[in-house]
Amino acid sequence: MTNELILYAFLGGVLPTIFWLWFWLKADKLNPEPKRYIAYSFVFGILSALLVLPVEEFLSEIITGTGIILIVALSFSEELFKYLGAYFSALNKKYMDEPIDAVIYLITVALGFAALENSLFLLSAMKSNGAEISRIVLVGNMRFIGATLLHTLCSGVIGLFIAFSFYKKSFSKKVFLLIGFILSVTLHTFFNFFIINSESKIFIIFLAIWVAIIIMILLLEKIKHMRKRFV
Repeated sequence: MTNELILYAFLGGVLPTIFWLWFWLKADKLNPEPKRYIAYSFVFGILSALLVLPVEEFLSEIITGTGIILIVALSFSEELFKYLGAYFSALNKKYMDEPIDAVIYLITVALGFAALENSLFLLSAMKSNGAEISRIVLVGNMRFIGATLLHTLCSGVIGLFIAFSFYKKSFSKKVFLLIGFILSVTLHTFFNFFIINSESKIFIIFLAIWVAIIIMILLLEKIKHMRKRFV
């Protein structure tokens, strides 16, 4: 495989996520986050995708078959590493000063994670199909529509629960975080399970993700108007 094809795969994985990053950052345009922390979060998302690879390989070796237990374990590991990436890059910083910030940072990490994951999938497609452009475009579109939005949705759900507990006491924040994390892993598990077992219904699955994304956007509007006295 030539360096040129590797570059194409990298750009094909990164550029769509840059578009989505621009889209989500518009939600916080009135009080935007420092650009360096957005950059940190995106890079930490890429690092999270790298670090989770050996963990997923280990899980695949110790959990036999391709059943629901393995799918849950892989979904859990990805959501955990994305959350840790967001925590160490931004969530524990002083600039996390309003509810919507949690959603923005977690989505940014998710997009960095998806960027590397998409690039690796494109590389795999090129390796198995040569430089067949139609196949590369097909894989790229599927990742753009499906997996990228899934990572955005799942991390965004955790961000939403952190946001809604932003003005609550410490214990409540932990409970909200746990609920958000469980819901995130559940959504990720269902998506992967149905993709593996119901390829004929992939349009319905993607439609469900889009509906969930729209709901998340509506909730973001509610979060923008949250004030401490209302909690």
